[in-house]
Amino acid sequence: EMTDILLILFTITLFYVSIANRLMTYVSVLTVQGFLICGIAILSLHEMNMVNLVTILLETLVVKALAMPIYIKKVILKNNIRREAEPSVPNFLSLIIVTIIMIATFLVSRCLATETLNMTYFVVALSTIFSGLYFVASRRKVITHVICYVIVENGAFILSLSIGNELPFMVNLGVLLDVLVSVFLLAIFINKVGDVTGDGDVTHLNKLKD
Repeated sequence: EMTDILLILFTITLFYVSIANRLMTYVSVLTVQGFLICGIAILSLHEMNMVNLVTILLETLVVKALAMPIYIKKVILKNNIRREAEPSVPNFLSLIIVTIIMIATFLVSRCLATETLNMTYFVVALSTIFSGLYFVASRRKVITHVICYVIVENGAFILSLSIGNELPFMVNLGVLLDVLVSVFLLAIFINKVGDVTGDGDVTHLNKLKD
């Protein structure tokens, strides 16, 4: 099915992030993931009423694919953050870890298989969430943590699709609001920290004083 192709492409973006070294590559991945999620939502939510469907499509297309990447890019340029992502784990090892995460989530999903659960969505969602958390732990820059948090939220969105065709509108809207607030607050935090850390490296946060 077309949805399976889009989910596979989404999974490939996780491998790409695991070996990426430039911040703008991370931003581009967010854009690609946004468009992929929009396509997945269109194909998956055909039974949803039109108002909810349009709202979700606007969320995925306008917010995830366009607004968030553009805003994060502006933060990077405004604060003159160095373009390197500076991962603390070598690329090859990072690729192996992401692969292990995906294999592990596949094995776990086999144990949790039910008739109401779409396993393809479930595996991709869990892989995205755990890979995103790994990216947060293995990257040094605060701005990279923001980007990886958005990747985790993308996984949560796909997870909501795995439990059925009817995506809870209010829950999804609440998740979107939470992400928007988090991104803007972290962006403000980066603006303030930039004067102290220079390039937004989390290892320099011990320089901050009350």
